[in-house]
Amino acid sequence: MPGMRVLVVEDDEGIAHGLELALRHEGWAADTVPGVEAAWSALTVEPFDIVLLDLGLADGDGAQVLQRLRRAPPGRLPDPATPVLIMTARDQVASRIAGLDMGADDYVTKPFDAGELAARIRALRRRAAGRAQPELLWGELAIDPAARRVTRAGKAVELSSREFGVLMALMEARPRVLSRQQIEASLYNWESLLDSNAIEVHVHHLRRKLGDGVIRTLRGVGYFVPAEPAP
Repeated sequence: MPGMRVLVVEDDEGIAHGLELALRHEGWAADTVPGVEAAWSALTVEPFDIVLLDLGLADGDGAQVLQRLRRAPPGRLPDPATPVLIMTARDQVASRIAGLDMGADDYVTKPFDAGELAARIRALRRRAAGRAQPELLWGELAIDPAARRVTRAGKAVELSSREFGVLMALMEARPRVLSRQQIEASLYNWESLLDSNAIEVHVHHLRRKLGDGVIRTLRGVGYFVPAEPAP
C-alpha cells in the first residue's frame, strides 16, 4: 500500500538495491542500511511502518536489532510495536521459530519472490492497522491497496502514485490529523528531493478528483479524513 515507509536492513548491496527497487515499484518509500548499528540509529530518529531485517549482518546478528526494538519503552522512538519481517538464508525450522518467538511478525527465506514479499508486507500493515479486509471503504470510496485502485460509486478514479500515497496515509490514520511533515515521512525516503508545497499540491488534486468532503484541513496543523462521511 502506498504511503508506507520501509527500512531495509541488508548488508548485501545487490540484494538491498533490488529490494529498494521492488518496494519503490509498489509505491513505498524504502531506505536501506547495512548493519545493526546503522539500523538502530535509523529507528531512533525516524518512524518506519515496517522493518525488513536480515539476520546475518556484517557487524552482528540482526536479532540484536529485533530484541532491542521489542524492549524499547513505548511512546517514543524507536517504536517497539513496529512490524518486523525477517528475511534470511537460514531455512532451518528452529531458526524460524526462534525469530518469531523473539518478536518477529513474519519470516521469509531467501531467495523469495518479490510479489510474495509485497503481499506479506500488505498483510502485516493491515494487521498493524487493526483491520482484516484487504480493501479500505469510506462512503462511496473503495480503495484496493494491492491493485492501487480507487473507485467512487463504482467508477474508477485515476490517481498518481503520490496522490494514492497521500490518500492511503490519511485514510489509514483517520480521523487523526496528520501534519505535512508526517505525510512526507510516509512517502519520501532519505534521498528524495521534494518541493516545499508538494503535499499541498497532492491534496489539491485529490480534492478535485474525489470532492471536497473527503480530505479536510485543520488550519495550522494538517489534514485529516473524518471517521465517517457526512450524511
